[in-house]
Amino acid sequence: MSEGTAAADFAALLGELKERSGLSYGVLAKRLHMSTSTLHRYCNGDAVPSDYAPVERFARLCKASTEELVELHRRWVLADAGRVRKGSGPSEATSPEVNPEVASPEVASPEVASPEGPARRRPRRALLAGLAAAVALGGVGLAVAVPSGWTGDEGRRGTAVSGGGGGPEGEGTAASVGSSAGSSSAGAEDKGKGKSKGKDEEKKGKGERTASGAPTSASPGDRSGSGTAGGDRPPRDTAPASPPLTVDTEPHAWEDPCSQRYLIDLPPGRVGPPPPEQDAPGWVAATGAVPSGEQFLKLTVQGKGEETVVLKGLTVRMAGKRAPLAWNDYAMGYPGVGCGGGVPTRFFTVALDAARPGVVPEAGHADFPFKVSESDPEVYYIRADASAYDVRWYLELRWSSGDRSGTLTVDDHGRPFRTSGNNGRPAYEFPLGGEKWVEEGTTE
Repeated sequence: MSEGTAAADFAALLGELKERSGLSYGVLAKRLHMSTSTLHRYCNGDAVPSDYAPVERFARLCKASTEELVELHRRWVLADAGRVRKGSGPSEATSPEVNPEVASPEVASPEVASPEGPARRRPRRALLAGLAAAVALGGVGLAVAVPSGWTGDEGRRGTAVSGGGGGPEGEGTAASVGSSAGSSSAGAEDKGKGKSKGKDEEKKGKGERTASGAPTSASPGDRSGSGTAGGDRPPRDTAPASPPLTVDTEPHAWEDPCSQRYLIDLPPGRVGPPPPEQDAPGWVAATGAVPSGEQFLKLTVQGKGEETVVLKGLTVRMAGKRAPLAWNDYAMGYPGVGCGGGVPTRFFTVALDAARPGVVPEAGHADFPFKVSESDPEVYYIRADASAYDVRWYLELRWSSGDRSGTLTVDDHGRPFRTSGNNGRPAYEFPLGGEKWVEEGTTE
């Protein structure tokens, strides 16, 4: 099959799904957080997305069946392979590309890193068959090395206070997170036995260190809506300085009820009605819910004084990646009730399925750096989506103020955020004025 034919077949199926959905390019583009012209180019065959994640989100919005998802992925693989071979073919990068040298058609537990390095290229026919089978099972596994828990070998861990987290207790508990150079440390490594009592007391007062010299946990810091973070290394006879900024995290903010879903390991008869957004944290904690398909964060960053703090950027860190949760999928929006709203001023997206997820500003929106102070806070909205994995992740906010700099870890009250794909999961909705959950799409 030629490159042109593969791209045309891929575009034709996109067009069929779009027409059948009855949604306009503008509505779909807004939900996908891309420009209308970009989506139009995909459906016309003028460009091929360099990552499959936006393609699958498009198919989900158009209510594609499992068979259509398999066929769509097969056509995208052929179209993308033709674009790569052609070298100069049209493409539009929507998120960091998955390196073809590390792609694997097998659905394996991504938490275990392969010691053999990049996977060997397989025959094209076997690759396509494997990919199709993998999509039918819920997602294509990527052979990427990720940690099995939230741990790191260097740096320290900071915590940003949030409104509570989802998922079973004890999962994703934070231990130690690597941060950028310049992270603060208050410990002094034990140089050996036989030290004086004064040295022992100094070490005891400033925190124990691991064998690598990294502290195993952060100091309590300011817990009133702020986080602890890395900064300049203080003198040995002083306590670590508090970071000059705070971050308030709302891990269960909703872009709109129609787009918010949760996976819950409970039957419909044991799940209460959808809560209003302000009650979502308590509802999530009570049901052990995990954001399904996407998670919408609201971060409020504020300085502690008149001094200006420069926010250099946000970095996504992976704490774990595995097959999507095989739980029931519950929609928060009531069937037939309209939703929608404007895009926030500071809006970013994260494609968690990508090999190297990044924080990407919405088209036409400003990117880092930004500045904050006590009288001039900033609010950032982040939409993170996942379709092929159950992902544990967190953010690192890099900052500087005068001659100080550091990294603040932003998480869900001391543990990673958690977002899981929902492909093929039993889906339920709660009719307006109803008394129980029903299968999605059955409400008249």
